[in-house]
Amino acid sequence: MTRGAILLLLLLAFGALRLPIESALAQQHRSAHFHEAELGLGLREQIGQLGFLAALSGFRSLVADVVFIRAHVAWERTQWGRVLLLFREATTLQPRSILFWDMAAWHMAWNASVAALHDPAQPNDLLRRKAQREYVALGKDFLERGIKNNPDRPKLYESLARLYKEKLNNHAAAARCYAKAAALPGAPEYDKRFAAYELSSAPGQEREAHKALRSLYDRGEHERLPTLLTRLKFLEHELNIPLDQRIAEPAK
Repeated sequence: MTRGAILLLLLLAFGALRLPIESALAQQHRSAHFHEAELGLGLREQIGQLGFLAALSGFRSLVADVVFIRAHVAWERTQWGRVLLLFREATTLQPRSILFWDMAAWHMAWNASVAALHDPAQPNDLLRRKAQREYVALGKDFLERGIKNNPDRPKLYESLARLYKEKLNNHAAAARCYAKAAALPGAPEYDKRFAAYELSSAPGQEREAHKALRSLYDRGEHERLPTLLTRLKFLEHELNIPLDQRIAEPAK
């Protein structure tokens, strides 16, 4: 048998042995929802040489923690561009870290957006507001990509709901996010209430909101919190619900 034939047989044997291992690893990554951490040139450009070598050598978690600390230092110095780049690096290295995605979104949509709106170096109000919207959009993008990598965890859905409510004034979208969080295993009980509360503030959703709030009310005294009672009474008035179908007036 020639040397070439022997080498060919060895390569085929190596490939046959490697295939089931690679398939198992790929399945594990899919199960863990690692959508954003492919080891390619895109990752190399995004996280730099050190981070890329760490990803290749198995120190992804350690380097991600160091990058997270560097992002915190950049935040203290209000270096918003650097904060953005470092959190992109950290979330790419550790896409299953809820904390990284949540903190990245908070810094962009809340801290950086407010700083941009009140930037004394920018006298043009229109440009300040444009920068504010861009930072909010960056925060939203972090949360959406975080959810893509962690669709089984309620925390990021809750954070996205707050962003829709507080930054985008979109109560219908906030209600949908809280509802998605509430449907996940281990979700806090308040997610269902918050979904109904947000729906009750969404124009055109009054009847659906009334149904959701009344369903919570009918579950018992533990659900009859002041906010729920206030919103439910308001909707009963707005929808002209018959008196005999309304809830009792709250005790004074």
